[in-house]
Amino acid sequence: MKEIMGGEVHVVMLPYLAFGHMIPFFHLSIALAKSGIRVSFVSTPRNIDRLPKPPVNLSALLEFVPFPLPIVPNTNGETLPPNAEATVDVPADKVPLLDAAYNLLRDPFKQFLFDKSPHWIIQDFLADWTIDIAKEFCIPIIGFSVFAAITNAFIGPPDFMVGDARKSVRPTAESLMSPPPWIRFESSLGLPSYEAVSFFHGFFGKDGPAEKIATVLRESKAVAIRTCPDFECGYFDVLETMYEKEVIPVGLLSPTPSDHGGDEEWIKILHWLDQQKPKSVLFVGFGSECRLSKEQIEEIARGVELSNFSFIWALRKSHWAGNDDEVLPQGFSSRTSGRGIVGMGWAPQLKILAHPSIRGSLFHSGWGSVIETLQYVHRLVLLPLIIDQGINAKLLVEKNLAIEVEINEDGSFSGESIAKALKRAMASEEGDEMSQRAKETAAIICNRLREAEYMNKFVKYLTNNHEREIAGIESRK
Repeated sequence: MKEIMGGEVHVVMLPYLAFGHMIPFFHLSIALAKSGIRVSFVSTPRNIDRLPKPPVNLSALLEFVPFPLPIVPNTNGETLPPNAEATVDVPADKVPLLDAAYNLLRDPFKQFLFDKSPHWIIQDFLADWTIDIAKEFCIPIIGFSVFAAITNAFIGPPDFMVGDARKSVRPTAESLMSPPPWIRFESSLGLPSYEAVSFFHGFFGKDGPAEKIATVLRESKAVAIRTCPDFECGYFDVLETMYEKEVIPVGLLSPTPSDHGGDEEWIKILHWLDQQKPKSVLFVGFGSECRLSKEQIEEIARGVELSNFSFIWALRKSHWAGNDDEVLPQGFSSRTSGRGIVGMGWAPQLKILAHPSIRGSLFHSGWGSVIETLQYVHRLVLLPLIIDQGINAKLLVEKNLAIEVEINEDGSFSGESIAKALKRAMASEEGDEMSQRAKETAAIICNRLREAEYMNKFVKYLTNNHEREIAGIESRK
């Protein structure tokens, strides 16, 4: 494919300012550059610095374009904290400030397109401000979804995300508790009441992303999805009919562990993991976007303690805690000393998940973490908390690949329910059967030849479908 391309096709990658978006865009950029596509990855300076280091041999085809993030005060005169350039850097109430600053990248982005005349923009669905620029310069857009096919299918066609059409099929939160009408096969896809209310207001509400996503979907020439159709066949198949345009799977873009083991604290933790028996340790992690409350951390800690399993917990310091010592319940560390260890801050998660001592994972079921975890044949216990996590949990439970923690009607959960789910997954015949299904699934999602086929198809599409736009680009030079 590289000989065909010759580096002639140039794409600009534009992710949203969240690492759950930037990392898949990064891995897609690497895959495209390896296939001979010239890639310009646009983000902010600090975000680019925090991405993994790309292979040196791709430097001629992969460039990182840093745009400083503008300072945008809100109506109270508040601005983003110093060095805040991603959602992980700010509390939830400051994310609107981050979004406002992101929207102001429009002007430098426009100048970059004018200067470089790329053939494609591959962009996030939250960047609707690119649409008019792309039209002006006759550059086609591909919307790249970092979410699973099941999530995109649940959200639905763009016309049913907004206005009267949305109200006709999804007038209330209760309408999200059963499969939407465009899912015409047997499915358990529906949210419990507490998730339905949160999703309905968060997605379709005044400040929700529904209108942005609908706009980008309508204006995209094609849609790329981070999925493996062999794993999500029914949900993937419905997308092309929904969107009325080509939908291209780019594979799962599964990352591999890097040689970088983390800071000194995590090097010691990995050494502790080396001392444990094979398939004996539980990994606990809730990613960078889940902002756990004090009560949630207390119940998770209680569940892990009650389970009596050895564990390693990657815990992010919460904004409500003054220091690291205030995050965990009093006495937890001493009571679990010897059988468990907690690491604060960024963790070398892939290196942990790939370790032979890990038996199972208790996590939030974010799509990126699902992909990372499935390839290592772990026993999965899911505690979905935000955004798409409940939908991903439905997929895994539907396929008998995971056990979901029992959650109360108000969205709360208990340590006892966590311990019960952990024991079912880690030490029961049910868990053994689940492990066997996980092996079968890993064989599907780790099929490198199949992944290469997905990428080759995407590269072929990029190569063969941009010429009709070239006349417009040339005419403005």
